[in-house]
Amino acid sequence: MRAWAILLFYLILVTEVNSQRRKPRPTVVRPPKRPTPAAPEPVEPTDLPPPLPPGPPSIFPDCPRECFCPPDFPSTIYCDSRNLRKVPILPSRAHYVYLQNNFIDDLQEEAFKNATEIQWINLDNNRIKKVERKILEKMDNLTYLYLNKNQLKEVPSYLPAKLEQLCLSRNQISKIPSGVFSKMENLILLDLHHNKLSDGVFNKNTFKGLKNLIQLNLAHNIMRKMPPTVPDSLNQLFLDRNNIEDIPEGYFKELPKLSFLRLNYNQLSEKGLPKNGFNISSLLVLQLAHNKFSVVPLINSHLEHLYLNGNVIEKINGTQVCPSTFVPFDFSSTDLSIVPRLRYLRLDENQLKPPIPLDLFMCFRLLQSVVI
Repeated sequence: MRAWAILLFYLILVTEVNSQRRKPRPTVVRPPKRPTPAAPEPVEPTDLPPPLPPGPPSIFPDCPRECFCPPDFPSTIYCDSRNLRKVPILPSRAHYVYLQNNFIDDLQEEAFKNATEIQWINLDNNRIKKVERKILEKMDNLTYLYLNKNQLKEVPSYLPAKLEQLCLSRNQISKIPSGVFSKMENLILLDLHHNKLSDGVFNKNTFKGLKNLIQLNLAHNIMRKMPPTVPDSLNQLFLDRNNIEDIPEGYFKELPKLSFLRLNYNQLSEKGLPKNGFNISSLLVLQLAHNKFSVVPLINSHLEHLYLNGNVIEKINGTQVCPSTFVPFDFSSTDLSIVPRLRYLRLDENQLKPPIPLDLFMCFRLLQSVVI
């Protein structure tokens, strides 16, 4: 009897335990997670300057908060690519200032009141519409001024006399103030390519005063004529991608130092070119690609590179093209100093068919590459 009681007690206990295990656990209700808000798109320009990069603060107490002042170069201030809307107040020790790739649309006098020793300033890729005279006239030591890719409509009317390089490409410039270059004897590079310069902008005095200019870039404008006069000191003249149709008689004789001439993508043909238009002893590289030439123009024996690709040339006569100072079939001469110096010739994208005429090689014995 006692054994039966123990067995019954054991069965009741097991049943209780199993029933407890089968009971569902209470459901814990948690509030839904809030979605993580997406980072707001940056406003252009941003309302506040970006945080300073990790690292100790600048050793220079006058370093603008928005900029970086390298301890090894105390005269250099880096404020580029900072989403700036205006130029911060620059310290007096600033000689080299980088402000490119921002959203600056106005240059305020306050920012430059102490920085009168600036020699180099880069303001490329901003939104500057005008540069006030009161800012530039204090920069007596300014040597390099870069204002490419802005919204200028004219060349700044006051430019420091010590400037050596002035870069104003990719603006909306359609006006060059009278006499703006009259005192700029130190300028060696003037870049005005990709603007809105037309024939009416230029006169005989436009470039007066540029006595030492080496490179003049007027490419990608809306000119139909050559500028009336350019500085006789020029070594490089770039006029690509205009609509120039002819070249005045003796135009390049006034440029005794001209070595590199680019006239690609214009409307030039032999009809608008004097017979000896490109017969210039100083010229080393002549680029006439993508024009309307049907014959190869006469060249000087000193020319080394000639680009005539993309024209409408059907045939080439080496005897006619050969400079008149050289007799192509004089095989008795071994003096290479009198041989034409042409080494590279491009004639592809014309209407020529191979082979290349033998008389071309008879004349230009130093040719290393001919593209046809």
